[in-house]
Amino acid sequence: MNLVELKEKEPVTTTLIIAEKTDTDHNSVFKLVKNYTQDLSEFGVVGFEIHKPKKGSKGGRPLEFAYLNEDQTTLIMTYMRNSEIVREFKKKLVKEFRKMKNTLSEISSRQQNEEWKQLRESGKETRRQETNIIKIFVEYAEKQGSQNAGKYYANITTLENKTLFFIQEKFPNLRNILTGQQLQIISSADQIVEKALKEGMEQSLHYKEIYKLAKERLELFASIIPKTIVPMLQIEKKGE
Repeated sequence: MNLVELKEKEPVTTTLIIAEKTDTDHNSVFKLVKNYTQDLSEFGVVGFEIHKPKKGSKGGRPLEFAYLNEDQTTLIMTYMRNSEIVREFKKKLVKEFRKMKNTLSEISSRQQNEEWKQLRESGKETRRQETNIIKIFVEYAEKQGSQNAGKYYANITTLENKTLFFIQEKFPNLRNILTGQQLQIISSADQIVEKALKEGMEQSLHYKEIYKLAKERLELFASIIPKTIVPMLQIEKKGE
């Protein structure tokens, strides 16, 4: 579990994470945030959210929690009892927020590079072509009786990402944080999947066999290139 994530381009943590990592009841942490919302609001809007139980799950009630930015987290942690586990968690949080800020800074710098911009635009076109074929494939699968064919858009995206990369942190759009080399790799993967889907449909294969064909070709491609970390940072390359 990542201690810090991105929400609307800002590094945040949650009351759920704070509670878990400090071995504290979540209700206590959440009540603390509620009681001091006015204080916390001096450092930005406190984001409240409700998680509803998944459909079909037995029992369980909607769970309300809060997102906190770095300053808000620092403040709320000072209001908690300063036990050993809390102190250790504070140190980890400081490191995680700093790491996320460094990550965002490097990604922003990378995105200003003209070569990177050209690769990203080229990749968008390749991705559009792949998506057009996935649309045709979804219709093909539905004609063969698939009830959940629409999920192939997300499934193929997830398949490519997990097959090609070690994903360390969640970002809204993975491709926007890839290096130039990684953009070239995933663009090649898009073309491989597109070709496999086309060939499978031309051969009138069952839609499950076509997806299996695309998966096998993607895995073969991944076996001859190094699987890299996302986000890939200079500080990681230097071993600092």
